[in-house]
Amino acid sequence: MTESMQRFTGQVVIVTGASKGIGQATAVAFGREGARVVVNYFSDEAGAQETAAQVQTGGGQALLVRADVSQPTDVERMVAVAEAELGPIRTLVNNAAAFNRQPFLEVSLEEFDRVWATNVRGLFHLGQCVARRMAERRQGSIVHVSSILARQLIEARAAYGASKGAVESLTFAMALDLAPYNIRVNAIVPGLIRTEALLAGLRDPARQAAIQQYIPNGRFGTPEEAAAVILFLASDAAYYVNGALIPVDGGLGAREAGPK
Repeated sequence: MTESMQRFTGQVVIVTGASKGIGQATAVAFGREGARVVVNYFSDEAGAQETAAQVQTGGGQALLVRADVSQPTDVERMVAVAEAELGPIRTLVNNAAAFNRQPFLEVSLEEFDRVWATNVRGLFHLGQCVARRMAERRQGSIVHVSSILARQLIEARAAYGASKGAVESLTFAMALDLAPYNIRVNAIVPGLIRTEALLAGLRDPARQAAIQQYIPNGRFGTPEEAAAVILFLASDAAYYVNGALIPVDGGLGAREAGPK
């Protein structure tokens, strides 16, 4: 590999929700560039083990850590284990997410709290735990994974969309508060990425085809395409990028309202 493909050699990176989809692709991509990757998962141990194997095959180092990011004790333990076993954390990728596909009138407070606990409170707490350590070293990068649904909603996504709107607000707030410590905070805003989560809500092939025709680029994105932008934001090439929301949506966010 060329030097440009080893941007993260020896750097410690935490990727939450790394057992599949964007999280898995991101962890593997960091591994290919020489990173020491904390592969976080909660329930899909087999997927996380596959991620770790790919990280190591690609030349990186992997540390599997089971942790529920909605639980403060799990978050604190993961951060402590990461630094004790791998070294100072240089990058945090907040990718883990809880989903909800109920209409607004059917979302219980308990369900809303479940989504919020992972997508917002967990992201906040993990970001805070990591940033406190980064602040001591005056160096670090945090990348959140938001969603096009933060601002362009479809039916039955009230709880999830609200949580991602909060993620985008936190991106701005954290960027401002952490800039004096040389910590950058940015977010990617994926559109329709071909993941298990997307396909679980779009099981009809005809519906999938119709939606892809509506995307300016003509297809769903791939997890690897989202991961590439995350790695850019974490790299020194993005040193002057802070508090940014970067769409990864094939132009969907620029599309006019409604079909032609």
